[in-house]
Amino acid sequence: MPTRTRPSLRHALSTPENKHTYVRRLFSVIAPRYDLITVLLSYGQDRRWKRRLVSMARIQPGMPALDLACGTGDIAFGLAAAGARVTGLDITTGMLHLARRRPEAAYLHLRLVAGDMTALPFPDASFPLVTMGYGLRNVPDLPGALAEIHRVLAPGGQMLSLDFNRPRNRAVRSVYLAYLTLVGSALGVILHRDPDTYRYIPESIRRYPGAEAVCTLAGAAGFTQCRWGRVLGGLMAIHSCNKAGELDGAAGQRPGTA
Repeated sequence: MPTRTRPSLRHALSTPENKHTYVRRLFSVIAPRYDLITVLLSYGQDRRWKRRLVSMARIQPGMPALDLACGTGDIAFGLAAAGARVTGLDITTGMLHLARRRPEAAYLHLRLVAGDMTALPFPDASFPLVTMGYGLRNVPDLPGALAEIHRVLAPGGQMLSLDFNRPRNRAVRSVYLAYLTLVGSALGVILHRDPDTYRYIPESIRRYPGAEAVCTLAGAAGFTQCRWGRVLGGLMAIHSCNKAGELDGAAGQRPGTA
């Protein structure tokens, strides 16, 4: 019988449908190693960046917050520690299982939900704050995800997002992607016997529009005052985008801006 070959990584990301299937399978595989990998690929800075994002929110006690692509819960638990009532959503049940087992779960309550960022299971205008870490780059339909985030965000609310950037400078981008490809391939072989496992990251960055273009897409989805701050010299970015209107009540006080 002929041997069945696995589709190439580029083929796996070639359409939204293919990417949806691939990302869901990939994150199920890497969930137990996810925290280790984010530390290694961020030079140990990942949690500091996430704390920076949480500090930008200026949480009011009891304020509802939604953390998308919550993974094992770094940002979600940070928001809860600051006093927010947090719902964390992730498409990977393995990630949610790990979040529930964290020591913080014993004293910080989170509502954890399995779901898709492009079809959020929440009513309109449910949250004055929506956050995510490494979420937008991984969705198969970025404009659709931004539209869904805008829908569930309360008037006057804010979206905060941490992610890799796609540097505009071609030389910087080439070196950056070559580094991630080399390191990702090595880690994939060591941890999973598959070089493509973490080679997904540079491949996804190649297809990502970059921080400035995300602001443009966010504007098209209805956001106002979208801006981004450089992290790690611009290799990473934190976006801050607002929804027009005014928040109601003390629990919905406008989060901070970038």
